[in-house]
Amino acid sequence: MRYIETLREGERINEVYLCKFKQAALTKAGKPYDNVILQDKTGTLDAKIWDPGSVGIDEFDSLDYVAVTGDITSFQGNLQLSIKRARKVPEEECNPKDYLPTTDKDVDEMYGELMEYIGSVHNPYLNQVLHKFFDNETFAKAFKFHSAAKSVHHGFVGGLLEHTLSVTKNCDYFAQNYPFLNRDLLITAAIFHDIGKLKELSTFPANDYTDAGQLLGHIMIGAEWVGEAIREVDGFPNVLANELKHCILAHHGELEYGSPKKPALVEALALSFADNLDAKMETVKEMLAGVPENNLEWQGYSRLLESNIRRTSTSE
Repeated sequence: MRYIETLREGERINEVYLCKFKQAALTKAGKPYDNVILQDKTGTLDAKIWDPGSVGIDEFDSLDYVAVTGDITSFQGNLQLSIKRARKVPEEECNPKDYLPTTDKDVDEMYGELMEYIGSVHNPYLNQVLHKFFDNETFAKAFKFHSAAKSVHHGFVGGLLEHTLSVTKNCDYFAQNYPFLNRDLLITAAIFHDIGKLKELSTFPANDYTDAGQLLGHIMIGAEWVGEAIREVDGFPNVLANELKHCILAHHGELEYGSPKKPALVEALALSFADNLDAKMETVKEMLAGVPENNLEWQGYSRLLESNIRRTSTSE
């Protein structure tokens, strides 16, 4: 398979890609054509079908796997595919791992590590509500596959698990360095903090906002979901329930960043720092992933970082 990142101008290709987007359009002269965005695990490719009704162009839609034949050209400095032939390919003939961005870490190992953190939570009520979710095979399968974002950071298969584990590790360090923190509460909140993204975002390949995601957002969804599970645990202390839900509601740290509440508990504050740290580190990692180590050029303004960044020089 020719991955998109390896394509070069002037080549003719005959490959199967995932159609991420397709829309009919008109040229300035009023002639119909199709705008298409193709995707594999290495990136996306802008494509055009200049004669949609011609022989060899079969019907296909967004999120279909499509076998395309065409020529790689360049338009305004970016590669573009002029599609000459296209046909829909049955989903069962394609391996999603070739077409979807995926974590470079072992998913099962990460999940096992997360379960170890769950096992380290001694409070019986918090431990029980954690196991209600993470012992469920259907939930576990979805959690392993889901992304943590549509874009910005961890927007890939396994991203939600990778981000959750990393935030939990940060919180574990905070609990060791600042012993006055309630470790059980903090670790539980870290594991639950982005659980709402399972309902905020649709699964791959769409990975787009659901109706609930648009209306409520993952923070509110997560707090409500955990609240429902808490009510199924006999004797769960009301004060502890409110503290856990508060940590989830406040984990973005600031009202302008989407949190309904600002942190009012030290554990909520620590969680917001842990979440922000991992999000920013991953953002930089993804921004610099394709930049050679000896390239010290500035990479442009990042909205999340509110700064222009470049690679750090390497000392000999």
